Amino acid sequence: MSIQVAIADDHPLIMQGMQMLLSRHPHIILVGAFGSGTELLHGLERMAPDVLLLDIQLPDKSGDELAPAILKMHPGIRILMLTNFNSPLYVHNALRNGVHGYLLKTTEEDTLISAIETVHNGGMFIEASLREKMEQEIPRKNKRIFTTKSILTSRETEILQLIVNGHTDPEIAQQLFLSLHTVKRYRINILLKLDVKNTAALVKKALQLGLAV
Repeated sequence: MSIQVAIADDHPLIMQGMQMLLSRHPHIILVGAFGSGTELLHGLERMAPDVLLLDIQLPDKSGDELAPAILKMHPGIRILMLTNFNSPLYVHNALRNGVHGYLLKTTEEDTLISAIETVHNGGMFIEASLREKMEQEIPRKNKRIFTTKSILTSRETEILQLIVNGHTDPEIAQQLFLSLHTVKRYRINILLKLDVKNTAALVKKALQLGLAV
């Protein structure tokens, strides 16, 4: 299955290098390359890639600012942050903004392709070195709650609470003024992020971790 990918980065050399790298993998199709946040938003009005490689630093808008706006307009896009910032704080902020993966620009080609495939298939991907840093900085007793909470967006948390309260997908769609398709996509993302397979397990885990009341 082919994966449509777009890139948002304001460094021409990085952009050219990424284009050459991706061209070596026939199942990955580059459908757009944008040098600013404004160009990206305009481009997404015409096409929506499966996976977006998004730099944190763009000349007019930050990736942290763009990610939630893009996901609100195009909830089906999977965002993979690609940056030079290797601080766990940036990873944490990115995950809170709904991105599905975080990679450094120095990453190996195989890792990048694996990350693209992983997020496209519904998973999360954080570069191993950054995962280790995050684990080292989080007190052991808070690790599980921190990592789980950090990957849920505010909208996902809102929908999770409604699920815990027993609302069906159509009821949630009506209450939040969302399409049924969008709600179903959110539900799938929440199940994947909390690593559970059904609603009963989801409710149990949400209550155990204090993600809902």
